[in-house]
Amino acid sequence: MTNLPLLPLRDIVVFPDMIVPLFVGREKSVKAIEEVMKHDTNEKQVLLVTQKDAITDNPKENDLYKIGILGNILQMLKLPDGTVKVLVEGKERVKISKFIDLEHYIKASYTKFPDKIKKNDECKALTRAISEQFEGYIKVNKKISKDVLTSVIQSDDPSKVSNTVAAHLNIKISDKQMLLETDTIDNRLEKILELLESELDVLKVEKKIRSRVKRQMEKTQREYYLNEQLKAIQKELGDSDDGTDDNEDYLKKINSLKLTEEAKKKAESELKKLKSMSPMSAESTVVRNYLDWLLGIPWKEPSKIKYDLNDAIMSLDKDHFGLEKVKERIIEYLAIQKRVKKIQGSILCLVGPPGVGKTSLGKSIAKATGRDFVRMSLGGVRDEAEIKGHRRTYIGSMPGKIVQGMKKAGTSNPLFLLDEIDKLGADWRGDPSSALLEALDPEQNNAFSDHYLRG
Repeated sequence: MTNLPLLPLRDIVVFPDMIVPLFVGREKSVKAIEEVMKHDTNEKQVLLVTQKDAITDNPKENDLYKIGILGNILQMLKLPDGTVKVLVEGKERVKISKFIDLEHYIKASYTKFPDKIKKNDECKALTRAISEQFEGYIKVNKKISKDVLTSVIQSDDPSKVSNTVAAHLNIKISDKQMLLETDTIDNRLEKILELLESELDVLKVEKKIRSRVKRQMEKTQREYYLNEQLKAIQKELGDSDDGTDDNEDYLKKINSLKLTEEAKKKAESELKKLKSMSPMSAESTVVRNYLDWLLGIPWKEPSKIKYDLNDAIMSLDKDHFGLEKVKERIIEYLAIQKRVKKIQGSILCLVGPPGVGKTSLGKSIAKATGRDFVRMSLGGVRDEAEIKGHRRTYIGSMPGKIVQGMKKAGTSNPLFLLDEIDKLGADWRGDPSSALLEALDPEQNNAFSDHYLRG
């Protein structure tokens, strides 16, 4: 059992037959190197053991793995900042028997940990398979020198092949340490082949992703270049259409309209997004359509309601003959509305066969009260989105019939006539009659929300 200075390694596992440069900066590690270089022998031997956690600055026995490498220092160079650069060669596996934590550096006693080699057909087959896969790995991973591949292909020694391939695999430190600790060569070759195939699959996917991203970037850059050329040509022709005028118009509308706080924030957010987009992009068209709808709705622009009951009676009598009970109910509703002023919008249900005057009664009520009239035909409507609007994520999405009706009327308090409400349908897309509940309930219809406008 021999004692030698020990050099703790961070984020690297050294394998036999591997020559690697190491930068040593910790005081104890520098002292360990200096202790090795004192001896006037041909081989400057040092124990190379990997830390379990690279963050640990002053590792103790429990912070280091038990299996390491007996290394030979080939070169040493002291750098101006006090650190040391050494070139070490891994010689053979060793097992640490005892750690001796001296004042200036760590020393350890060790025993040799040789490979258990079984030269059989399985071992040859695994070695050949690893060589073939490693060739494909190097083609994808350009960082590895082709000289490494040559040494692997030309070698018949399974131990040397396993050490070389394991050292150059881009895998976790814990996996590399696991390979170092596997003394049976057959088991080690199997594990290396498994890790190599897994890493090769990952690299192929990464390459595919990089190619796709590169193509997309080239396409985006080409579009940007062409758009800039188009702008320059339009500027020369005096036909600038870069969307600046539209943006200014949108800003004026946002500031002039009586939008709610939530609607104003949403409009400003969408306008900010629009300014950063290319006017030729498909997404900018979607945002412009949304702003056109949002700013085209009559926010807080009600029509002046008339409360003249005599005028209402004359209007109903002029347009309809008979229907005394219906007229009486309408006048009763208008009288209560005149008296209370802030009465919640009532729902009048007009029932009767086709042609008796239900639609024309709605027009007469709108005329008598000074409201704009909006007729919504619900016959055959099966999709809930027809009432509450489509989500903006859908192609060709637009608000529901209620918001469309308000925009068409141009006022925020039109009179809606929901025609043929008994002919509503329902299917897998939803039940429109359920969506109407929110719109018809006086307690909650003031907070009615359209899916499209909510964004």
